[in-house]
Amino acid sequence: MHLDIVTPEKRLYSGEVELVQLPGKNGSFEILKNHAPIVSSLEKGIIKLKPVGEGEIFFEINGGVVECKKNVISVLADS
Repeated sequence: MHLDIVTPEKRLYSGEVELVQLPGKNGSFEILKNHAPIVSSLEKGIIKLKPVGEGEIFFEINGGVVECKKNVISVLADS
């Protein structure tokens, strides 16, 4: 899956990942390969991602939105 995480100031991450865990309005949720299309708002919290063949990476956000469609995940995060 391809993941892009951007804020109004800069791009935080762009690359291939195995999984993404996000802080949703109703609790944390994960997106894995071939996930159904989704658009969701995000709360303040931690994004956890696992790049292909690497260890976990964490980003703290103050909210935002996520869209997942055809194994492309876009996160527009508040800084």
